[in-house]
Amino acid sequence: MNKHVLFVCKSCAFSSSQREYLGESGGYHLLQNLLDLQAEWNLRSQYRIEAVSCLSGCSRPCAIAFSAANKTTLMFGDLPPLESAPAILQLAEQYYASPDGIVPYQERPEVLKKGILAKIPPLPNSD
Repeated sequence: MNKHVLFVCKSCAFSSSQREYLGESGGYHLLQNLLDLQAEWNLRSQYRIEAVSCLSGCSRPCAIAFSAANKTTLMFGDLPPLESAPAILQLAEQYYASPDGIVPYQERPEVLKKGILAKIPPLPNSD
């Protein structure tokens, strides 16, 4: 199966009213929490967690995106950086298992039900 990527915006604010927490951005805290959990995660060899400088979800921090070849890319925001990592990895597992990258609303973890920012279709196959 193709390698999957979880993009994490490292520059996202901690919240809509607070840029930093303990001197670091919300994106930094979310990324660190994900990396800590990744060490024991059963899909750690199938996913690359990639820090990016910006996902342009600035009004909806924290922002992440799931992507893989031949799958719809899913982008989410409104993720509390200190609490969201377990739910993000749960959705990553659902995304991995989905043949097209679509994870139905009702099956997503609660924190990822309302924060969808984009569904980007896969590139068309060139014939």
